[in-house]
Amino acid sequence: MKLRFFQFLFFYSFSLCVQAQELLPFVENFTKSDYNGDNQVWNVTQGGDNAMYFANNHYFLRYNGVIWEKYALPNKTVIRSIFIDDDKIYSGSYKEFGYWKRMNGKMEYFSLTRGKNIFQGGSDNEEIWKIFKYKDRLYFQTFNEVFIYDGKAIKKIEFPSQISYCYLIDNEIYVATVREGIYMMKGEKFVKRKNWKILEENVIHHIEKYQSKVYIFTKNNGVFVVIDGNLVPWSHPLNEVIKKEVLVTAKFVDDNTLVIGSGLQGLYIINLKNGSYQNLNRQNALKNNAILSIGVDKEKDLWLGLDNGICHVEINSPVQVFSDSSGILGSVYSLSTIDNGYLFVTNHGIFTSKNKILEVLPNSQGQVWDIYKRGNEFIIGHNDGTFLYDGRTARLQKVSPINGGWKFLKGEFENVYFQGNYAGIVVYEDINDLSKYKLLAGLKKPIKNLAQNKRGELWAADNYRSLYRILYDKNFNVKKIENVSLQNGIKNDYGVKLFSYKNEILFLIDNNWYVYNSISGKLEKDKIFNASFKNTSDIIPINDENFIVLKNGLLYVVSQVKDRFIWELIPEKYYEGRIIMENIKVYQDGDHYLMNLDDGFIAFKINNKKLKIRGVYAEAFYQDKLIDKDTRVKYNQSVEVNVITEYFGYNRPDLFYKLNDSNDFVPIKKGKLILNNLSSGLQELEFYYNDGTKYTKVATYTFTVSKPWYFSFWMIVFYILVISSSFFLYYRWNKIRYIEKIKLKEEELKHQKEILELELNAENKLKLQEYEKHILEIEVQNKAYEVAGKSLSIAKQSEMIDSIQEILETEKDINQIKSKIRKSIKINALNKNEWESFEHNLMQSHEEFVHKLSNKFPMLTSKDIKLCIYLKMNLSSKEIAPLMNISFRGVELHRYRLRKKLGLTSDDNLSKFMINI
Repeated sequence: MKLRFFQFLFFYSFSLCVQAQELLPFVENFTKSDYNGDNQVWNVTQGGDNAMYFANNHYFLRYNGVIWEKYALPNKTVIRSIFIDDDKIYSGSYKEFGYWKRMNGKMEYFSLTRGKNIFQGGSDNEEIWKIFKYKDRLYFQTFNEVFIYDGKAIKKIEFPSQISYCYLIDNEIYVATVREGIYMMKGEKFVKRKNWKILEENVIHHIEKYQSKVYIFTKNNGVFVVIDGNLVPWSHPLNEVIKKEVLVTAKFVDDNTLVIGSGLQGLYIINLKNGSYQNLNRQNALKNNAILSIGVDKEKDLWLGLDNGICHVEINSPVQVFSDSSGILGSVYSLSTIDNGYLFVTNHGIFTSKNKILEVLPNSQGQVWDIYKRGNEFIIGHNDGTFLYDGRTARLQKVSPINGGWKFLKGEFENVYFQGNYAGIVVYEDINDLSKYKLLAGLKKPIKNLAQNKRGELWAADNYRSLYRILYDKNFNVKKIENVSLQNGIKNDYGVKLFSYKNEILFLIDNNWYVYNSISGKLEKDKIFNASFKNTSDIIPINDENFIVLKNGLLYVVSQVKDRFIWELIPEKYYEGRIIMENIKVYQDGDHYLMNLDDGFIAFKINNKKLKIRGVYAEAFYQDKLIDKDTRVKYNQSVEVNVITEYFGYNRPDLFYKLNDSNDFVPIKKGKLILNNLSSGLQELEFYYNDGTKYTKVATYTFTVSKPWYFSFWMIVFYILVISSSFFLYYRWNKIRYIEKIKLKEEELKHQKEILELELNAENKLKLQEYEKHILEIEVQNKAYEVAGKSLSIAKQSEMIDSIQEILETEKDINQIKSKIRKSIKINALNKNEWESFEHNLMQSHEEFVHKLSNKFPMLTSKDIKLCIYLKMNLSSKEIAPLMNISFRGVELHRYRLRKKLGLTSDDNLSKFMINI
């Protein structure tokens, strides 16, 4: 039945005129292209892990604020219901129910019905449309029966009639039938509420208790309230409206808010305190008008399951949005509040929004720049002139021909008004008659901004470049115009910003803040503002205590506490891609601030305390797999990190991260960051939240990046082997070279030795030859001496013989013969001189032998030495006797004594011994 109804809705289309315009909660729409799923979303709930879960027709969706995950049942059937119980997410489908559990970063499904024949008979075509828990048992409800699971077994109970849904109220189960009203389920029995007959033939789509009263929401007959056991229609005026729009679902969000989802006109948000309500539909916020399901998250914001898509509605955010989806309004350049609505000036003209109706004022088309509110009157700077809008009569009239009024400024000292425009600056002395004005002479340039803090002095910023100081007299005659930025040598003075703050004017020129020193006549850098607001794109005043700063595309509300500035970020999603650069303006309306956008404006409160930051954690994926303690990310590979918080709306913190020992706080865009070019080793991510004054660490995450392949274990082993092999080969090569060198050296030494030996042999031979020659010479000399001695002895003997023979022949007398013979012997004997000369020559010729012999045997006498010389000359004892003038016997005796002195035995050859010395 219900499925047929939603099939009807699926093909239903609308063609309504877009007229309603109002300030609404911020809505974030998700289409099929975002979550890559089906159209209908039948159920929405938030899990204990803070993620949102959706029954999306054929898919089970999970969204953690960063990424969408999509899963399907094994049998690919339609998923109608989900229910959270601890860490399990139960789902109901066609002839199937079970639970999902998150494991290793993915959802895994576990069936409770597989292999069990519980869908038999009338259950053959059943779908599980709702799951709830009652008394520790899980109930899986279809339109005709309920399956009760106690953790072990499954029991089936049939309903007394076809139902829509079951509801738990005051620990009782209300069973809402389609035609027979409501039954109370008592165990396995059903008891009908007989006094609620008005509900018969009504399809009930929700029952809930609120402030001790039970509310029953029907499909076509509105809402009923149980008072004293009786049903009475809900007294709210909206009750008659929703009867015509097919009520599909409802929920009490908190003590002040009720939301009702319709099938034809979207969502109604009802303030239960004052009875007011807002309608979100396709014309102003939603992508689809059929609300199939409603979920509430921890911020008490809404998640809507649509007939085609998903919506996140921030009903508890301090930020609200006015958007014109029709495109009629155009880009809003300034706005103000009027009775029952707003006044806009845009690039399309001047508009009013009253009672949710947006209208353009007649004859106001064109570019409009500025609104200056003065009581119930509004002075408007238009491209065609200066206009006055009367808020009481809603009358618009042109009051001055001065066109292009960018800035209307009330003078603080002369009770006049200045207006910067296309042609310079004009002065209005009478605010009640703007047709009278005076042009400040000498500056015929487009002037976009003005500021004043001294009588007779006005500061002006050109639309393009330069900062001017204008001095004038009491009659507003210009005395002097100074190009201050040029005088101070500032070359890049494009887009000068003026900012009046605490009775002082500051100038933002080329990303630096300056103040004017009236004594020196020079611009001086302001230390405080340059320290806090350097490199800001724009600064927008709000009041004396607050202003807005645009930095890196983000808007911050800044307030000052003593010497410290408190920054409060306006989350980017509320204005992303919709800021009108160089033309941001803020209008204060009570405790709200209105800021213009391309297609409307946003309203926000400042100093709004956010919920405490907690539950921040990170999930990192490598190659689409969750990184765990065993994961080793390869070197130079990318890692995707999802930084998840428990909040999805305004309280979702804008986080920053630091990687390892970095000093920079890097903003995390939409909860996702991709890390590339990671170094190897342990990677430590630290996540921070900026509370306006300091960065506070809220979470850490670590993972490990493996060393590059060329530094892996096996590569290191390979390197060690290669290096070892290289060293080994080098060692072997060196050893071989060394051995070769040694061999060469040995060969060289061998050759050198051979050469040396040859040389030594040759030298020895030479020396031997010389020695032998010397010996021979000595021997020859000895022989010569010997011969000489013998010759001398023979000569003397011959002479003596001749003499004796002559005596014998001539003498006859025996005595005379004897006497003459004696005389002849004496005469022919060697004289002493001749003998001494002989011995001297003998000693000199054997000088070396005598020297050696004397050193070796110092006890030898000169007579012993003579004998040794004769023995060395190889003379016999008989030959030695005459030379020594002793007898043969005397020589033998002398030789014996010499042998004793020399320590020789009788077996030793004395002559050989002498020769060898």
